[in-house]
Amino acid sequence: MRYCVLLLCLPLLASPLVAAPAKPAKIVKVLPHYVDLEGRIALAPSLFERDAYQAVLRLNRTLCSGLRFDVRWKARSSPTAKLKLRLELVTSTGSRERPLALETPVRPKSFGGCWARLALEGEAFRNAGEVIAWRATLWNGDQLEDEHRSFLW
Repeated sequence: MRYCVLLLCLPLLASPLVAAPAKPAKIVKVLPHYVDLEGRIALAPSLFERDAYQAVLRLNRTLCSGLRFDVRWKARSSPTAKLKLRLELVTSTGSRERPLALETPVRPKSFGGCWARLALEGEAFRNAGEVIAWRATLWNGDQLEDEHRSFLW
C-alpha cells in the first residue's frame, strides 16, 4: 500500500524539476592560471603540483609570460547560434568603468561541454598589472546567455 502511494506521489514531487526551463547555454567554471616562460601552468599533472606552482608564479611575476583563463561551457548545438565568450578583467592599472576585454567565438559540440582558452600575453600582460576581478560572459549574438564572475566583481 505504501508503495502505491509513493508511486502516485512521485510525479508530483518531480514536476518542479521538469517544469524549470533549461538554459540554452551556460558557463560551468572559469579557471585562471599564470603561464610561465615555457608556456606551462604546472610542472606535473597533479592538482596539488599545479596549485603549488601557481602560488610560486603569483609571487614572482618575472617568471610569468601571461595569464590564461580556461573556461568550461555548455550549449546546445544549433546552426544559427553565433556564440562568443567574453572575458572582462579589472586590473590594478585599469579602471573598473573600462575593464580590459578578451573575446573569442566558440562553437558547441554535438555532445557534452567544451573548453575555451582566453589568454592575456606579452606586452598586454605586463602593462595590465595585477588582476583584481574578472567576469566571463557567454553571448548568442547580442543576447547574454550566462555569466560567471569572481567574488570582487
